[in-house]
Amino acid sequence: MSTKAEKRKDPILVEFAKKIRLRRDELQMTQEELAESAGIHVNFVGGIERASRNPSLTSIVKLAKALKVRPKDLVP
Repeated sequence: MSTKAEKRKDPILVEFAKKIRLRRDELQMTQEELAESAGIHVNFVGGIERASRNPSLTSIVKLAKALKVRPKDLVP
């Protein structure tokens, strides 16, 4: 069941968050490990995975490299 806050979230950010979390889980990485590998703050990774942060193109590319995928594989 969705909460009111989830219903207000941008569906693009929600789908992006799912893809980030799924790939991170596949690689058995923690949010901390992903953040360190991507060179971004762990709080930002958490915000992305909650679909409450809208990452820049630069951040998307950094995350993709850290997750060993192409940026287009993360974008809905």
